[in-house]
Amino acid sequence: MDSVMRDPSGRTLAARHGRASATAAVRGVLEDLRRQIVAGEGPEVSERTIAEAASRLLTGRGLRRVINATGVVLHTNLGRSVLSEQAALAAYDAATGYSNLEYDLRSGSRGSRYDHAVPLLRELTGTEDALVVNNCAGATLLALAAVVESKASEAPEVIVSRGQLIEIGGGFRIPEVLALSGARLREVGTTNRTRLSDYEKAVNENSSAVLWVHPSNFEMVGFTESVGVQDLTSMGLPVIADVGSGALLSVGEEPRVQGVLRDGADLAIFSADKLLGGPQAGIAVGASRWISAMRNHPLARALRADKLCLAALEATLSSYLEGTEKDDLPTLRMIGAPVLEVEAKATHLAENLRRSVPGLDLDVTPSVARSGGGTLPTFEIPSFAVRLGGTDPEALADDLRSADPPVVGRVHEGRVWLDVRTLLPGDEEAVIGALRDAYG
Repeated sequence: MDSVMRDPSGRTLAARHGRASATAAVRGVLEDLRRQIVAGEGPEVSERTIAEAASRLLTGRGLRRVINATGVVLHTNLGRSVLSEQAALAAYDAATGYSNLEYDLRSGSRGSRYDHAVPLLRELTGTEDALVVNNCAGATLLALAAVVESKASEAPEVIVSRGQLIEIGGGFRIPEVLALSGARLREVGTTNRTRLSDYEKAVNENSSAVLWVHPSNFEMVGFTESVGVQDLTSMGLPVIADVGSGALLSVGEEPRVQGVLRDGADLAIFSADKLLGGPQAGIAVGASRWISAMRNHPLARALRADKLCLAALEATLSSYLEGTEKDDLPTLRMIGAPVLEVEAKATHLAENLRRSVPGLDLDVTPSVARSGGGTLPTFEIPSFAVRLGGTDPEALADDLRSADPPVVGRVHEGRVWLDVRTLLPGDEEAVIGALRDAYG
């Protein structure tokens, strides 16, 4: 499969975007120079100064592709999951043409965007129904709002353990989402220990649901106790399980979506752009009663996913159904790559760097990669990195981030480390070019 996106003229879309950005940067510099000349400031005007100023302006400008050499596979700041070729092409087709987003091809009448991906999710999770919205926080909010609305109470409550009142990236806090849903928070247990009896004592006429939250970005150890989804179902209230990472396969100790559903959760909520390996989206699967309530809630329109997301998600889910997910999805490939393969990759990069940048101080060293993205907080993945020395590491890291495309590594023990586990096909050439320019 051709992994390079091209427009009808045959030019790559990345090349067109790069040229357009560079042109805009040069125009910006020229406009600034004109203002200085009019103001009588007498700036230095030459081809070299214009090019340097444009380069500085272009660096960090807009959304652009970067090289991830951090070793963090689901790097939240770098966009989390990398789409598979199939998903990228599906999104490209949806973006560059019309689609049956809300059109029923069989009847010729209006359809629903909520029908897309649903059959795939049903088959993969063995559940009754499914819904896709724009992110996991939105899915959690919508689920709580729908369940609370169904309760004939002026003061509906949702029961949750104190140990699960977490905050994840971007300041997203479970208590605040609960409040926005219209529910009152009924905290039970203590930070480190919560028992089933704590939940049972909290049940009253206003109880609308029990919320179980997987603490995806931290791990509590020591004197702890918690209650699983299966035990919570004995209380007779709807159980909403926020699984977070969206693992459909076994990865470390991360809970699988199918597992919490088998344990009896009425709704399981998870992200599509974490361990699932797809685009940003929030997915809810579970009982038809609650999925239907979510779909019909007024908030659903504000949280709905767009056609690009749905197209990419369908392609991602198809890889699972076809049994090719470990080959197709970059996230799973990077996490599962054998360490000997990663070492060979680092050695190959080091050898090419020695040939391309003579005198470069480098070595290949064992490293530790991580899943990232609020998943598997203590899960370490053996990896290898090319370690660069002989210069100010912070200055070198800055130079690499200023490259085109930018290369993002990490500074550790007085050197710049480039972990190769997260390098994608074709990234090696960009790394070599960035270091050649930095030392040129």
